Formats: sequence, C-alpha cells, structure tokens
Amino acid sequence: MTIEEILDKAKTYLTQENVDEIEEAYQYAKKAHTGQYRKSGEPYIYHPVEVAGILVNLNMDVKTIIGGFLHDVVEDTAVTLDDIKARFGDDVALLVDGVTKLRHFEFTSKEDQQAENHRKMFVAMARDLRCVLIKLADRLHNMRTLKYMRKEKQIQKANETLEIFAPLANRLGISAIKWELEDISLRYLNPQQYYKIVNLMKQKRNEREAYVLEVIKDVRNMVKDVHIEADISGRPKHIYSIYRKMVHQHKQFNEIYDLLAVRIVVKSIKDCYAVLGIIHTHWKPMPGRFKDYIAMPKANMYQSLHTTVIGPKGDPLEVQIRTEEMHEIAEYGIAAHWAYKEGKTKNVNNNFEDKLTWFREILEWQNETVDAREFMESLKVDLFSDTVFVFTPKGDVFELPAGSVPIDFAYRIHTEIGNQMVGAKVNGKMVPLDYKFKTGDIVEVLTSKHSYGPSQDWIKIAQSSQAKAKIKQWFKRQRREENVIKGKELIEKELKGQGFNPKTILTEENLLDVASKYSFTTEDEVYAAVGYNGVPLKQLVSRLTEKERKEKETNPDEILKSFPDVSTYTNHRRATSGVKVKGVDNVLIRLSKCCNPVPGDAIVGYITKGRGVSIHRVDCANITHGEENDQRLIDVEWEIVDEKSKQYNVDIEIIGFDKNGLLNEVLQTVSETHTLINAVSGKADKNKVAYIHMTIAINNTSHLRRVVEKIKRIPEIYSVKRMMQ
Repeated sequence: MTIEEILDKAKTYLTQENVDEIEEAYQYAKKAHTGQYRKSGEPYIYHPVEVAGILVNLNMDVKTIIGGFLHDVVEDTAVTLDDIKARFGDDVALLVDGVTKLRHFEFTSKEDQQAENHRKMFVAMARDLRCVLIKLADRLHNMRTLKYMRKEKQIQKANETLEIFAPLANRLGISAIKWELEDISLRYLNPQQYYKIVNLMKQKRNEREAYVLEVIKDVRNMVKDVHIEADISGRPKHIYSIYRKMVHQHKQFNEIYDLLAVRIVVKSIKDCYAVLGIIHTHWKPMPGRFKDYIAMPKANMYQSLHTTVIGPKGDPLEVQIRTEEMHEIAEYGIAAHWAYKEGKTKNVNNNFEDKLTWFREILEWQNETVDAREFMESLKVDLFSDTVFVFTPKGDVFELPAGSVPIDFAYRIHTEIGNQMVGAKVNGKMVPLDYKFKTGDIVEVLTSKHSYGPSQDWIKIAQSSQAKAKIKQWFKRQRREENVIKGKELIEKELKGQGFNPKTILTEENLLDVASKYSFTTEDEVYAAVGYNGVPLKQLVSRLTEKERKEKETNPDEILKSFPDVSTYTNHRRATSGVKVKGVDNVLIRLSKCCNPVPGDAIVGYITKGRGVSIHRVDCANITHGEENDQRLIDVEWEIVDEKSKQYNVDIEIIGFDKNGLLNEVLQTVSETHTLINAVSGKADKNKVAYIHMTIAINNTSHLRRVVEKIKRIPEIYSVKRMMQ
C-alpha cells in the first residue's frame, strides 16, 4: 500500500484528527529511516508503510497503526523510547518497546537470544494485546518479501513462522493472517509440494467453481423460501491445509473432496439453526461431522456451525453457518475488538476480556520461569497445542491443552480447589491424577479442607504452565522456612562438589548481587527459590562462582597444579594436535571428537582425569552445558607452522531438494575443491527433502568455508552446516 491509500482507508472509520496523527507518524518514521535500505534494494520506509497498511486493513485503532509505522525506529535508528514517548505518548511507546528486539545484552547462543526476544514480546502482549498485532503484521510483510533473503535464512524464518507466529495468529482468531503465513512458509520449506498442489488446484478450478455455484443457487432458493436473509459464498481451501490433510491422513490430492466449503452468513443466531435444519433436510448429513461452535465457542472467540453433507453430486460438501458479527470475529479475531471499541460497528461480546484471561496469565507464568527457552516450551503447550473440551457436572465447559490431567482442570477452576484436591472422578469413576482427558469427559474434582496441599510430583504431572506456576507458588508461600534451609544446603553441597569454599562464596555482597539478577531482594529469597525448584541450582551456583572462575582462568599453571590427575607429561608429540596450553609446556593434548575443532576455530582446553587436556570448540555443547566443571577449563591456542601439514576431520550436513543425481553432484563439487571425503551417507524423507551427511578432511576453517560455499552454489541445496557428535 501507499501512504495515500492508508490515509484514505483510515478516513473510512477514524476521525480526521486520528488521520493527521497517522500521517505525522509516517513522516517521523520516514525521516528516522532515511538512508536505510532493505535486502530488496527498496528504501526501508517501504516496510513500515506495508506493516501499517496491514493494520489499517484490519480496522485497527490509531495507536496501533502509529506503532506499525514506528515499530523499527528504536531498534534500527538513533531514536529512543523516550523520544517516542515524548512525541506520541506512553501507549505508543509501550507498543514499540513490546516488538523491539533485545540487542544490547549478551546471550550464550542465538537460540537463547531468540527465545528471550519471544518472551519479551509475549510479556508485552500480556500487558497490551495490540503488540502481537503489530508483530504479526511485521512478520507477514517480511514473509511476503522473503525471496530476497539467503536460502538458509528463508528456511529458518519459515520454520519459526510455522512454529510460533501462525499458531499465535490462529490462537487469537486472526485467520486472515494465519492462512497467508502458513501458505508462504510451506512455499519455502517444501516448494515441490506447494507448487504441485497449486497446479492441481488450477487444473480443477473451473469444475469446482461450477459445482459451488450450483450449490449456492440451491441454498439461496432454500433460504428464500423461508424468508431468511443470507449472504452465501464459496470458501476455497488454503494450500497449507490441503498439504496437512495429505500428510496427516495419507491422502492423495484427488482423494480430498472438501477443497471448497460453502459459507452462509445470516442476521441472527436463530437463523443459523434454522438454516442448519434446512441444509440437513435437503442433503443427508455425514455422521460425526457436525460441530456447534456457537454453543461451545473456541478459546479464540470463533463461533460458527460446521456440518458436512452429501452434496448434489454425491460428494462430501462442507457448510459453515454464522452471523455477521461471528464472521467478523472469525476473520479478524482480537483485531475486531479494537474496531468495535471505536464504536463504528456493533458492540462486541462484553466478556471479551474474560475470554482472554489465559493470555493475561502469561505475566504470572513468566515470573516463575527464569530460563527463556523453558518459558517458550511451556507456552507452546498452553497456546499452540491441540485442545480438549471437558465439562463440569453442572455442564460448564472448559478448554484445556491436549494431554491435560485433573490437576490442570482443578487449578483452571480456582487456585484453592487445586491446592485442596485429593482426587478426581471422570464420567462418574475415580481416576488417577495423571489421567489424560478426552473431549467430552465430565470431570468432578474431589477436595478436602484437611488436604496437605499439592505434592512436588504434581509439577511433573501437570501439563499447563498455569497449574505448574500455582503449585510452585504454594510451596513458595507455605514452606518458606523449610525451603530456605533446604536451598542453602543444596547450594553449599554443590559448591563443595565443584571445589569451592561455601564461606568465601556465600557472602552477603555476592548473594545480593546474584539476587538482583533474579529480581529477588534478600538472601533468603535466593535460598528459598532453590528450595522449591524455582531457580535451577547449577545455573545459580554458576553465577555465584563467576568471579572466582574468571580469576582461575588467568593462571593456567595454577589450574593444572590443582588437578593431580593431570600433572605434566613428557615426550608427547604436540605437533600432532597443533595446539598448546598458554604458559605451560609438556602437557598431553588431544582433540575432542565430539566437536572436531580445526585451526581457525575458537577453542578451549578441558582438564580430564588421567588423559591430559582435551581441546573443544568454545561452542561445544559438552562445554557450555558442563557448568559444574568450569574450573577445569583452561586457555589454549593453535600452534601450526605449516597449515597443510595436517588435516582434520569435519562432519557436515547438507539439506536440499531430492532430485535424481543430487548426491553425485555434491560429491563432484567437493572433489573439485581437492578435499578428501572420508565418509558419506544420505537419505530423503516423504517431502522430497534430502539429507546428506559427509565427513571431509580439511586444513583449517578457511578451507572448510571454501567447500561449504561451493556446495551452496548447487541450486537444489537449502543449507549446509557443520555438525557436532
């Protein structure tokens, strides 16, 4: 869209004052991004304009559209949040901050940084849901322009979109964005299947359209006879939904009959059920294919009647029936809420906030989870997994993540019911607490005022983050003194096991410094958090001993002396490894096979028991995840006189489209670089994606880069990466 088109669209539902504010935000963003360009070569302002265009097409409020124009200025320009706040107000500053990535902090890996960015976004969303609408619009335009990115970046973004952003759009009911995100992702992850489905749909388009027009004519006559006003249209299946059905149900394209559905939009709920009766009277309904989402709405507020009937030609025909308001919410989900709030359309359901309380609870969950990756994994269970519907004995319905157990149900009803639970009945029969619900189960929670409260085992049994958080809160509140004592004992034991003196580590200054990193205020809160498993023990001890470990790293000779199992060795052949310990001679050195370091890699030494010093890459998982042995790490460096005097084995993984002769082409390409191939294996999956694993002998990282770049030039190759064992 152009800025003129955005302003014209905004004028249809916003005031002139609002439109002027939007134009001011555009001019501000344009000036801030002056001189910046995207990968496509276009001026950077093109992206914020498109993001704002997506938001204005959702009929979003003025502050969200302004946030769309400004969402990148803090991250990519000299503009600060304070500047935004002074010019456009606190609300806009909050929205911009919510979608701004964390780039001024150090992270141990890109995965940790990405997880922390996602956590920041979700927490901001819990404060103001409009953050997610800006983020989804941002991701949608980035996916539309993904062709300008490198192939490995395309795959990474497409995977992330399918894993997080498309499910998020679905969970918030924004199907208008969800479908497009899924289709674009499939185009880059499995182009062969994507274009195969596109071509097959084109071949039968005329036949399907004629069939649907016939059905629409029949339905229009039916509802006209009973004087019901209805808008009837065909709804095409999206490419990704067809692909999923082909994969999950093991069907060929010609076996999928419901490529088109008929959607009937009427004036009232009474008319919905009346039309349903007419449809079922005219065409025979298929057993088990009727779903009433009006009586039992989805968590994302979606409401509609779904039924599948045997149509005029004897083929299955899917029919959806809903009111105009339901249709608006089905397309735009929570985005419709702000359009309704502006007072330009009918009032949305008054219990909008109640229906999204699960989202507000994200703040509570994140306060109980220190690790960002753990936070994201638990969030995926609650927000993005399949769901089950269960009932109370009184008929109230609850939607829970698939795999939920009675513990999750009890805490969903009320915290105290969960804390006092002693058992549960499902469909009138007693069940164990790890019983997994099925849709339609009637659940009764048994409680007792004399209950001793939840068990630590419940944290492992529960599936939802909400239940886990509330159980941890109970232990934190009820057993504070016990947790303080237990936590202190665990920390002291761990320190002694790592060779540290607890008295020198557990000083008031050191404890309070670490406490501030976890948002605690006292030493006892640190001990208690460890006691009730609120903070990982090894992670906390690593932070407590960080200063001492750094001091040891500066004196390698002292470290070696502290390990009598190493000492020093004579007459070893250091040249075979090409590595030496800084400041120390005559130490047995061997290259670790778990990460296969080669000259040019950043490396670190690890003092082993009786086997000298093993050399690892600094990003080796056996180093980064072995915090309890950090005192055994030592500085080392490469010492090579002739880079071609020794070769090192490196494992690489090559992923590409499985065409005939791909393996031979890869082998030929590697041979052209005069590189020795020591081992090779390959396989292909059902999606025609080929995986080739190869062990090659190289001299250094520069040699490896030349080989990798050569392989990447093969058109069918998606990615090439170095592997660790």
